[in-house]
Amino acid sequence: MSHVVNEPENAVRDALEGLQILHPAIIDYRRDPLFVTRSTGGRGKVVLISGGGAGHEPLHTEFVGTGMLDAAVPGAVFASPTAFQIRAAIEAVESGHGALLIVKNYTGDRLNFSIAAELAGKDREVEIVLVDDDLATASTDEGGPGRRGTAAVLAVEKICGAAAERGQTLAEIADLGRRVVAAAATLSVAFRSCTPPGQSRPSFELEPGQMEFGVGIHGERGRETRPAVPAAELVEMLSAPILEAIGVSDGGGVIAIVNGLGSAHGIELAIATAELSTYLAAANISLDRVIAGSFVTALDMHGLSITLVRSTDEFLDLWDAPVHTAALSW
Repeated sequence: MSHVVNEPENAVRDALEGLQILHPAIIDYRRDPLFVTRSTGGRGKVVLISGGGAGHEPLHTEFVGTGMLDAAVPGAVFASPTAFQIRAAIEAVESGHGALLIVKNYTGDRLNFSIAAELAGKDREVEIVLVDDDLATASTDEGGPGRRGTAAVLAVEKICGAAAERGQTLAEIADLGRRVVAAAATLSVAFRSCTPPGQSRPSFELEPGQMEFGVGIHGERGRETRPAVPAAELVEMLSAPILEAIGVSDGGGVIAIVNGLGSAHGIELAIATAELSTYLAAANISLDRVIAGSFVTALDMHGLSITLVRSTDEFLDLWDAPVHTAALSW
Protein backbone atom coordinates (compact mmCIF):
# COMPACT_ATOMS: atom_id res chain seq x y z
CA MET A 1 0.00 0.00 0.00
CA SER A 2 1.68 3.18 -1.21
CA HIS A 3 -1.30 5.57 -1.26
CA VAL A 4 -3.82 6.90 1.27
CA VAL A 5 -6.65 4.70 0.00
CA ASN A 6 -8.80 1.81 1.16
CA GLU A 7 -9.69 -0.27 -1.90
CA PRO A 8 -8.26 1.36 -5.04
CA GLU A 9 -11.45 0.69 -6.99
CA ASN A 10 -13.41 2.74 -4.42
CA ALA A 11 -11.00 5.69 -4.30
CA VAL A 12 -13.22 8.06 -6.30
CA ARG A 13 -16.35 7.40 -4.23
CA ASP A 14 -14.39 7.73 -0.99
CA ALA A 15 -12.84 11.01 -2.15
CA LEU A 16 -16.21 12.48 -3.11
CA GLU A 17 -17.54 11.64 0.36
CA GLY A 18 -14.73 13.78 1.76
CA LEU A 19 -15.31 16.56 -0.77
CA GLN A 20 -18.96 16.78 0.28
CA ILE A 21 -17.89 17.10 3.94
CA LEU A 22 -15.38 19.82 3.07
CA HIS A 23 -17.64 21.94 0.83
CA PRO A 24 -21.33 21.36 1.70
CA ALA A 25 -22.28 24.93 0.79
CA ILE A 26 -20.84 24.58 -2.71
CA ILE A 27 -21.45 21.04 -3.98
CA ASP A 28 -23.91 18.16 -3.68
CA TYR A 29 -22.58 14.66 -4.21
CA ARG A 30 -24.98 12.34 -6.06
CA ARG A 31 -24.10 8.71 -5.34
CA ASP A 32 -26.09 6.62 -7.83
CA PRO A 33 -25.15 7.30 -10.51
CA LEU A 34 -22.04 9.18 -9.49
CA PHE A 35 -21.80 12.93 -10.20
CA VAL A 36 -21.51 16.31 -8.44
CA THR A 37 -23.77 19.35 -8.77
CA ARG A 38 -23.95 22.86 -7.39
CA SER A 39 -25.62 22.92 -3.99
CA THR A 40 -27.39 26.21 -4.74
CA GLY A 41 -28.22 28.32 -7.79
CA GLY A 42 -27.78 27.46 -11.42
CA ARG A 43 -31.47 27.56 -12.33
CA GLY A 44 -32.81 29.93 -14.95
CA LYS A 45 -29.69 29.85 -17.13
CA VAL A 46 -27.69 27.65 -19.47
CA VAL A 47 -25.93 24.95 -17.44
CA LEU A 48 -22.33 23.84 -17.90
CA ILE A 49 -21.33 20.21 -17.41
CA SER A 50 -17.92 18.60 -17.72
CA GLY A 51 -16.14 15.53 -16.48
CA GLY A 52 -13.73 12.76 -17.29
CA GLY A 53 -11.51 10.33 -15.48
CA ALA A 54 -10.55 11.01 -11.88
CA GLY A 55 -6.90 11.58 -11.02
CA HIS A 56 -6.84 15.15 -12.35
CA GLU A 57 -8.22 16.85 -9.23
CA PRO A 58 -9.24 19.54 -8.59
CA LEU A 59 -10.52 19.16 -12.19
CA HIS A 60 -13.50 18.86 -12.63
CA THR A 61 -15.41 18.32 -9.40
CA GLU A 62 -13.82 21.24 -7.55
CA PHE A 63 -14.71 23.65 -10.36
CA VAL A 64 -18.43 23.19 -9.70
CA GLY A 65 -19.95 26.36 -8.29
CA THR A 66 -20.96 29.92 -9.04
CA GLY A 67 -19.34 31.20 -12.23
CA MET A 68 -18.10 27.83 -13.51
CA LEU A 69 -19.68 24.37 -13.75
CA ASP A 70 -23.16 23.30 -12.71
CA ALA A 71 -22.22 19.62 -12.67
CA ALA A 72 -19.14 17.43 -12.98
CA VAL A 73 -19.16 13.72 -13.82
CA PRO A 74 -16.10 11.73 -12.71
CA GLY A 75 -15.11 8.31 -13.97
CA ALA A 76 -12.67 5.95 -12.32
CA VAL A 77 -9.02 7.02 -12.25
CA PHE A 78 -8.02 7.89 -15.83
CA ALA A 79 -11.27 6.36 -17.19
CA SER A 80 -14.24 8.10 -18.78
CA PRO A 81 -17.57 8.34 -16.94
CA THR A 82 -20.42 6.42 -18.52
CA ALA A 83 -23.02 7.93 -20.81
CA PHE A 84 -25.62 6.95 -18.18
CA GLN A 85 -23.84 9.07 -15.53
CA ILE A 86 -23.53 12.03 -17.89
CA ARG A 87 -27.17 11.86 -19.00
CA ALA A 88 -28.29 11.73 -15.35
CA ALA A 89 -26.23 14.84 -14.57
CA ILE A 90 -27.75 16.72 -17.52
CA GLU A 91 -31.26 15.82 -16.38
CA ALA A 92 -30.47 16.83 -12.79
CA VAL A 93 -29.37 20.39 -13.56
CA GLU A 94 -30.84 21.47 -16.93
CA SER A 95 -33.90 23.67 -16.39
CA GLY A 96 -35.09 24.56 -19.87
CA HIS A 97 -32.33 26.88 -21.05
CA GLY A 98 -30.01 24.24 -22.51
CA ALA A 99 -26.82 22.45 -21.47
CA LEU A 100 -23.26 22.95 -22.65
CA LEU A 101 -21.00 19.90 -22.34
CA ILE A 102 -17.30 20.80 -22.11
CA VAL A 103 -15.31 17.73 -23.19
CA LYS A 104 -11.57 17.08 -23.28
CA ASN A 105 -10.44 15.38 -26.46
CA TYR A 106 -10.03 11.73 -25.43
CA THR A 107 -11.77 8.87 -27.19
CA GLY A 108 -13.79 7.61 -24.21
CA ASP A 109 -14.90 11.09 -23.16
CA ARG A 110 -15.89 12.06 -26.70
CA LEU A 111 -17.87 8.85 -27.18
CA ASN A 112 -19.73 8.85 -23.87
CA PHE A 113 -20.50 12.57 -23.77
CA SER A 114 -21.76 12.36 -27.38
CA ILE A 115 -24.05 9.44 -26.54
CA ALA A 116 -25.36 11.26 -23.49
CA ALA A 117 -25.96 14.42 -25.53
CA GLU A 118 -27.88 12.43 -28.13
CA LEU A 119 -30.04 10.75 -25.50
CA ALA A 120 -30.68 13.90 -23.48
CA GLY A 121 -31.14 15.99 -26.60
CA LYS A 122 -34.44 14.30 -27.32
CA ASP A 123 -35.96 16.39 -24.54
CA ARG A 124 -33.65 19.39 -24.21
CA GLU A 125 -31.12 21.47 -26.13
CA VAL A 126 -27.51 20.28 -25.75
CA GLU A 127 -24.25 21.56 -27.27
CA ILE A 128 -20.70 20.19 -27.00
CA VAL A 129 -17.43 22.16 -26.91
CA LEU A 130 -14.39 19.96 -27.53
CA VAL A 131 -11.13 21.10 -25.90
CA ASP A 132 -7.98 20.05 -27.80
CA ASP A 133 -5.12 22.27 -26.66
CA ASP A 134 -2.12 19.93 -26.20
CA LEU A 135 0.53 20.83 -28.79
CA ALA A 136 2.55 17.69 -28.01
CA THR A 137 -0.07 15.62 -29.82
CA ALA A 138 -0.63 17.91 -32.80
CA SER A 139 -0.77 15.85 -35.99
CA THR A 140 -1.47 16.41 -39.66
CA ASP A 141 -3.05 12.95 -40.03
CA GLU A 142 -6.62 13.26 -41.24
CA GLY A 143 -9.06 11.16 -39.29
CA GLY A 144 -6.74 10.84 -36.29
CA PRO A 145 -7.75 11.62 -32.71
CA GLY A 146 -6.27 15.13 -32.85
CA ARG A 147 -4.70 17.05 -29.99
CA ARG A 148 -5.43 15.96 -26.44
CA GLY A 149 -7.47 18.14 -24.11
CA THR A 150 -5.55 19.44 -21.09
CA ALA A 151 -5.41 22.58 -18.93
CA ALA A 152 -7.10 24.94 -21.41
CA VAL A 153 -10.33 23.32 -20.23
CA LEU A 154 -9.99 25.51 -17.11
CA ALA A 155 -10.12 28.68 -19.23
CA VAL A 156 -13.13 27.38 -21.16
CA GLU A 157 -15.02 26.53 -17.97
CA LYS A 158 -14.22 29.87 -16.34
CA ILE A 159 -15.00 32.10 -19.31
CA CYS A 160 -18.11 30.21 -20.42
CA GLY A 161 -19.28 29.93 -16.81
CA ALA A 162 -19.21 33.70 -16.47
CA ALA A 163 -21.16 34.10 -19.71
CA ALA A 164 -23.82 31.66 -18.46
CA GLU A 165 -24.18 33.60 -15.20
CA ARG A 166 -24.83 36.72 -17.29
CA GLY A 167 -27.71 35.01 -19.10
CA GLN A 168 -26.18 34.44 -22.51
CA THR A 169 -27.86 31.86 -24.75
CA LEU A 170 -26.60 28.33 -25.36
CA ALA A 171 -25.59 29.16 -28.92
CA GLU A 172 -23.66 32.23 -27.75
CA ILE A 173 -21.85 30.33 -25.00
CA ALA A 174 -20.99 27.39 -27.26
CA ASP A 175 -19.52 29.78 -29.83
CA LEU A 176 -17.59 31.54 -27.07
CA GLY A 177 -16.16 28.24 -25.81
CA ARG A 178 -14.98 27.24 -29.28
CA ARG A 179 -13.29 30.61 -29.69
CA VAL A 180 -11.47 30.15 -26.37
CA VAL A 181 -10.27 26.71 -27.51
CA ALA A 182 -9.05 28.16 -30.81
CA ALA A 183 -7.09 30.84 -28.92
CA ALA A 184 -5.42 28.44 -26.46
CA ALA A 185 -2.57 25.92 -26.41
CA THR A 186 -0.64 23.94 -23.80
CA LEU A 187 2.65 22.11 -23.36
CA SER A 188 3.73 19.99 -20.38
CA VAL A 189 6.93 18.56 -18.95
CA ALA A 190 7.60 16.01 -16.20
CA PHE A 191 10.60 15.06 -14.09
CA ARG A 192 8.82 12.01 -12.63
CA SER A 193 5.73 10.15 -13.84
CA CYS A 194 2.64 9.29 -11.81
CA THR A 195 1.80 6.10 -9.91
CA PRO A 196 -1.91 5.14 -10.02
CA PRO A 197 -3.59 3.90 -6.82
CA GLY A 198 -2.98 0.20 -6.37
CA GLN A 199 0.26 0.32 -8.36
CA SER A 200 3.78 0.42 -6.93
CA ARG A 201 5.70 1.77 -9.92
CA PRO A 202 5.30 4.94 -12.03
CA SER A 203 3.91 4.68 -15.54
CA PHE A 204 7.36 5.41 -17.02
CA GLU A 205 10.89 5.77 -15.68
CA LEU A 206 13.39 8.59 -16.10
CA GLU A 207 17.05 8.68 -15.20
CA PRO A 208 18.31 11.41 -12.83
CA GLY A 209 18.87 14.63 -14.77
CA GLN A 210 16.26 13.79 -17.42
CA MET A 211 12.83 15.26 -18.15
CA GLU A 212 10.00 14.06 -20.39
CA PHE A 213 8.86 16.83 -22.76
CA GLY A 214 5.23 16.85 -23.93
CA VAL A 215 3.72 14.44 -21.38
CA GLY A 216 -0.01 13.75 -21.12
CA ILE A 217 -2.21 13.97 -18.06
CA HIS A 218 -2.72 10.20 -17.85
CA GLY A 219 0.94 9.38 -17.45
CA GLU A 220 1.59 9.22 -21.19
CA ARG A 221 5.19 9.65 -22.28
CA GLY A 222 5.97 12.82 -24.22
CA ARG A 223 7.52 13.68 -27.54
CA GLU A 224 11.02 12.96 -26.30
CA THR A 225 13.24 12.61 -23.26
CA ARG A 226 15.54 15.60 -22.83
CA PRO A 227 18.20 16.70 -20.36
CA ALA A 228 16.72 18.75 -17.52
CA VAL A 229 17.38 22.49 -17.86
CA PRO A 230 17.12 25.55 -15.58
CA ALA A 231 13.70 27.16 -15.11
CA ALA A 232 14.30 30.08 -17.48
CA GLU A 233 15.24 27.78 -20.34
CA LEU A 234 12.41 25.38 -19.54
CA VAL A 235 9.76 28.12 -19.58
CA GLU A 236 11.00 29.40 -22.94
CA MET A 237 11.04 25.84 -24.30
CA LEU A 238 7.37 25.46 -23.36
CA SER A 239 6.14 28.97 -24.18
CA ALA A 240 7.71 29.71 -27.56
CA PRO A 241 5.81 26.98 -29.48
CA ILE A 242 2.58 27.94 -27.73
CA LEU A 243 2.86 31.61 -28.73
CA GLU A 244 3.51 30.61 -32.33
CA ALA A 245 0.55 28.23 -32.32
CA ILE A 246 -1.95 30.77 -30.99
CA GLY A 247 -0.63 33.63 -33.09
CA VAL A 248 0.61 35.98 -30.38
CA SER A 249 3.64 38.14 -31.11
CA ASP A 250 5.04 41.62 -30.43
CA GLY A 251 2.33 43.80 -28.89
CA GLY A 252 -0.09 40.97 -28.09
CA GLY A 253 -1.31 39.74 -24.74
CA VAL A 254 -2.17 36.44 -23.04
CA ILE A 255 -4.01 34.85 -20.14
CA ALA A 256 -1.63 32.31 -18.58
CA ILE A 257 -2.23 29.18 -16.51
CA VAL A 258 0.92 27.83 -14.83
CA ASN A 259 -0.29 24.40 -13.80
CA GLY A 260 1.30 21.88 -11.48
CA LEU A 261 0.83 18.28 -12.59
CA GLY A 262 0.45 16.90 -9.07
CA SER A 263 3.56 17.16 -6.95
CA ALA A 264 5.25 20.33 -8.22
CA HIS A 265 5.80 22.56 -5.18
CA GLY A 266 4.44 26.09 -4.97
CA ILE A 267 8.01 27.37 -5.01
CA GLU A 268 8.55 25.76 -8.41
CA LEU A 269 5.33 27.16 -9.84
CA ALA A 270 6.16 30.65 -8.53
CA ILE A 271 9.61 30.46 -10.15
CA ALA A 272 8.02 29.36 -13.43
CA THR A 273 5.55 32.25 -13.23
CA ALA A 274 8.37 34.75 -12.70
CA GLU A 275 10.32 33.34 -15.63
CA LEU A 276 7.22 33.41 -17.83
CA SER A 277 6.69 37.08 -17.00
CA THR A 278 10.32 37.85 -17.85
CA TYR A 279 10.18 35.90 -21.10
CA LEU A 280 6.98 37.54 -22.28
CA ALA A 281 8.18 41.03 -21.36
CA ALA A 282 11.34 40.51 -23.43
CA ALA A 283 9.09 39.57 -26.37
CA ASN A 284 6.86 42.64 -25.78
CA ILE A 285 3.89 40.42 -24.98
CA SER A 286 1.58 41.47 -22.16
CA LEU A 287 0.86 39.00 -19.35
CA ASP A 288 -2.71 40.22 -18.94
CA ARG A 289 -3.80 37.63 -16.36
CA VAL A 290 -2.00 34.73 -14.70
CA ILE A 291 -2.85 32.03 -12.17
CA ALA A 292 -0.50 29.37 -10.83
CA GLY A 293 -1.34 26.22 -8.91
CA SER A 294 -2.25 22.57 -9.32
CA PHE A 295 -5.48 22.70 -11.32
CA VAL A 296 -5.29 19.86 -13.87
CA THR A 297 -3.12 17.16 -12.37
CA ALA A 298 -1.91 13.67 -13.24
CA LEU A 299 -2.05 12.15 -9.76
CA ASP A 300 1.43 12.59 -8.25
CA MET A 301 3.33 13.45 -11.44
CA HIS A 302 6.18 15.87 -10.75
CA GLY A 303 6.01 18.43 -13.51
CA LEU A 304 4.11 21.39 -14.86
CA SER A 305 2.27 22.68 -17.87
CA ILE A 306 1.91 26.14 -19.34
CA THR A 307 -1.33 27.16 -21.03
CA LEU A 308 -1.60 30.47 -22.86
CA VAL A 309 -4.83 31.97 -24.18
CA ARG A 310 -4.70 34.85 -26.67
CA SER A 311 -6.31 37.81 -24.90
CA THR A 312 -9.36 39.68 -26.09
CA ASP A 313 -11.35 42.30 -24.21
CA GLU A 314 -14.27 39.85 -24.06
CA PHE A 315 -12.15 37.02 -22.63
CA LEU A 316 -10.58 39.28 -20.02
CA ASP A 317 -13.91 40.69 -18.90
CA LEU A 318 -15.38 37.21 -18.43
CA TRP A 319 -12.20 35.90 -16.78
CA ASP A 320 -12.44 38.68 -14.20
CA ALA A 321 -16.11 37.94 -13.38
CA PRO A 322 -16.80 36.53 -9.90
CA VAL A 323 -16.29 32.81 -9.32
CA HIS A 324 -16.80 30.69 -6.22
CA THR A 325 -15.83 27.03 -6.33
CA ALA A 326 -13.92 24.71 -4.03
CA ALA A 327 -10.70 25.24 -5.99
CA LEU A 328 -11.05 28.68 -7.58
CA SER A 329 -12.55 31.82 -6.11
CA TRP A 330 -12.39 35.56 -6.71
